[in-house]
Amino acid sequence: MRAPYRKPTKFSYIPNDPLMTTDKLAELKDKLERLKKIRPQAAADVSQLAQLGDFSENVEYQLAKGRLRGINQGIIDTDKQINQADIIAPGKNHGRVELGNIITVESGGKNKIFQILGSSETDPRKGIISYSSPIGAALLGHAVGETVKIKIGGKETEYKIIKIE
Repeated sequence: MRAPYRKPTKFSYIPNDPLMTTDKLAELKDKLERLKKIRPQAAADVSQLAQLGDFSENVEYQLAKGRLRGINQGIIDTDKQINQADIIAPGKNHGRVELGNIITVESGGKNKIFQILGSSETDPRKGIISYSSPIGAALLGHAVGETVKIKIGGKETEYKIIKIE
């Protein structure tokens, strides 16, 4: 029997982006250590609550078990992300926009500064954008002085590259 085809939804699995800086890698290693430190206490709580009897009516046990599952899954996910990490070298200026560069662009008479990194580190409020975002993807490979046209939401915007660091 064939398995039914299910259209992907917003809850579909999205793989982690392996591109990250050394700072992000250190942050993930710290997170992994924190999770490993709290796991023994969570396991002890589950064991203690399991001794109270009936699991179907033991809400504290079910909550503690759910917390332990979350910690275990966090350890697995974080460890996998660390092992698959592909480190972005600090921004080298080769004359063209590359991963890790800080780019100053002019758009509508205003200067904006972007840093292009992996999607796990994006923070648009700080000017950190992903290489897979519309702006990041359009800027990659261009040089100082070039104008890049980007169409976002039916509106076309021009970005002139002023400086690459």
